[in-house]
Amino acid sequence: MKVYLGIGSNIAPRESIASGLAALREEFGQLEASSVYESESVGFTGPRFWNLVVSINTALDLLPLQDRLRAIEYTHGRPINAARNSSRALDIDILLYGDYCGFYEHLELPRPEIHYNAFVLRPLAELAPDRALPNINISLRELWQRFDQAKQPLARIPYVFCGVELPAIL
Repeated sequence: MKVYLGIGSNIAPRESIASGLAALREEFGQLEASSVYESESVGFTGPRFWNLVVSINTALDLLPLQDRLRAIEYTHGRPINAARNSSRALDIDILLYGDYCGFYEHLELPRPEIHYNAFVLRPLAELAPDRALPNINISLRELWQRFDQAKQPLARIPYVFCGVELPAIL
């Protein structure tokens, strides 16, 4: 199953993202990563976030995958009862899980934030520009082109992981 994950950090983001990418690569093998983008915190006042999107391939079902990703977050400092809209060393969200569409226990797919957060849509559109979301017949590239980009400015952060500048296959 091809899965797209949103990754964010606003606590030591350079180091937190590197350790998160290393953990994901160890767990799932090859990753494809977008560029890293910096944005304002959304929903609370806090340090700026660094965000990117990676794609993985996995045989895990959706809910066991979610459990594995939470375990990686906990290993990287996420409190078990972390408040929504708070600072994070590492936040990993499932954005797309194949063509799944709908509610699966506490997950909604595709992740609604794709439509209203530039820090999710921009790196996702960079990684998979021609992919259409399973619930609409519009490419991610076109969604990004339609997005009010002035409303949520992003800054691309040059980022090197294991000697490779992102975006890249890791």
